[in-house]
Amino acid sequence: MLEIIIQGRGGQGAQTAGNLLAGAFHAQGMHVQCFASYGGARRGTPVNSYLRVDSEPVRLRCDIERADAILCFDASLLEGRLLACADADTLIVVNSARSAQEFAQILPGKRVVPVDALTIARQQGLGRIVNSVLLGAMARAIQAPTLAVLTQALVDNAPKQRDENVAACAEGYRCVDVQLQGVAA
Repeated sequence: MLEIIIQGRGGQGAQTAGNLLAGAFHAQGMHVQCFASYGGARRGTPVNSYLRVDSEPVRLRCDIERADAILCFDASLLEGRLLACADADTLIVVNSARSAQEFAQILPGKRVVPVDALTIARQQGLGRIVNSVLLGAMARAIQAPTLAVLTQALVDNAPKQRDENVAACAEGYRCVDVQLQGVAA
């Protein structure tokens, strides 16, 4: 079973990203459980979205205590309780202009893949809306769902700016692909 935590701040789109990712996994024939935690339930406070994905029905009904992957919309949230859910095998994709080398010094022993999602979103005409970029980045980092299925989920669910969201998703995917290819080399 794949367990994913998505954390952002209220208004950043973390819940929407969780729902889109769940929909993409479901479209690939996987069983998905998706739920959210709102904390203070106001703009700017931490918001979590949790996903469990498996080829079998998901019957576990509790919080995720150890994530296989974490998608973090705001690098300032990479602390305390969120990092307690990560071990050395947890893959952390974070919205940040910092380099992977900087994160290796800040968070030794953690597998962090930074993506400057804000810059990419702005380049694609999405302003500060980074969830499509981060979804593409996460999909490449964990090698699922496929980019084609994920972009179709965006097309089916994006209320506006479909082309911009798809382009942002593909660019997030490409950025992580370049990073991971560099690590493998």
